[in-house]
Formats: sequence, structure tokens, C-alpha cells
Amino acid sequence: MHTHPDAVTVLCFGDSNTFGQRAEDVDKGRWPIDVRWTGLLQNLLGDGYSVIEEGLNGRTTDLDYPDRVGRNGRAYLVPCLESHQPVDVLVLWLGGNDLKPQFGRSAADIAAALGRLIDDVESTVTYRPDRPTRILLLGPTPVDPTRPDFFAFVPPEFAPGLVAKAEELRAAVRALAAERGVGYADVGTVAGVGDDGMHLSRDAHPVVAALVAGAVTDLFAQV
Repeated sequence: MHTHPDAVTVLCFGDSNTFGQRAEDVDKGRWPIDVRWTGLLQNLLGDGYSVIEEGLNGRTTDLDYPDRVGRNGRAYLVPCLESHQPVDVLVLWLGGNDLKPQFGRSAADIAAALGRLIDDVESTVTYRPDRPTRILLLGPTPVDPTRPDFFAFVPPEFAPGLVAKAEELRAAVRALAAERGVGYADVGTVAGVGDDGMHLSRDAHPVVAALVAGAVTDLFAQV
């Protein structure tokens, strides 16, 4: 736990790429904290910031699985914000799991769901009304079917549509950020995925950390 009383609180709320899931050796779980982008983000931002990692494999924007409990991001977001108050910056990185064929969502549907999460954040009571939570949306990672383990996770018939929809989602999230006046950083322009074609490669974590660190400091400096 970070103990600097005046530290800027940065809550990173996302799915498996925030959890730190390995793209290689997936049975070994997540990367250690000194490899994960959230841990590296803390190092880059320094003692004036307190980074809180809230990643969960399979988390969606607002959808429930029939066989996986607690993955609905909307159901947990407000309690999470309230348990960590005051939150200065929310780094919101969701939408990738909504692309799964079982949900049948378009990129526009997913962006609309992210918009509802922004609504929830903006309507959440803060302990510092003069310093409301700033939001930073992260664009999705690319989906890369050329990676060697991709088809161990994605049936071949779904791959073309999944790749195209991921690109559409990137544009939709960028447009949402502009429309709602929140921060935006495009992970897909700087970071690659590993062997499973969906999760960050190990060497992408420091790149994502640097991208987010720059965006967070810029966003907070605006206030």
C-alpha cells in the first residue's frame, strides 16, 4: 500500500491485459508485478502517485457470462471507485472481451457500453467535489491471428470478423473519448501482442506503461 498522503490516486480498471495475463505460457498465470505495466507505471510516476491495479480476466463492460461469476465491469465499477476514494484518475481499459462472438456486439454497441461506464463515474459521489475523477480511456490491443497460439483460443471461422471488429472498436473508443471530453491513449499504436494474439507480449508492458504515464500526467496537469 502506498502511504504518501498527498499522492494522486490512479485506478487502473480493466480485464486480463490489466491483470497481466501472459500471452505465452498461459498456464503460468500473470506476469509478476515488476513486469506488469501497472507496476511499471507506478515506478515511472513515482511517489507522487499511487497506482491501484484492478484487472480481472474476462471482465466485460456490462455483460454477464452464463458460467463466469463477477465479470460484469459495470456491476463492480462504482463499488470499486467508492472503496478507493478519492480517485483522481481512472484508467479504463475494457471492451476487448465484449468482442467475443458469443455476445454478438458491434463496435458501436461496445462504445455505447463504455459511455454508460463514463456516466456511472461522473454520477458517483466524490469526497473531493473540487477535484472530480478524470477518465483516461485506452484503445484496444490489436487482434493478431498470425501469432502461433491464436487458433488455440479462437475458432478459425470467427477470426476475420474479430480482427475487423477490433479495428472498428479502436476508432469507436477514440470517437467516444472526443465526444465525452475524456482522455484517450491508443495502446494498439505502440504495443504488440504475444503468442496467443490477444494479450500483451512481455516487451509490450513497458511501452504501455510509458504511454499511460504520459497520458496520466498530461490529464492531471489540465486541472
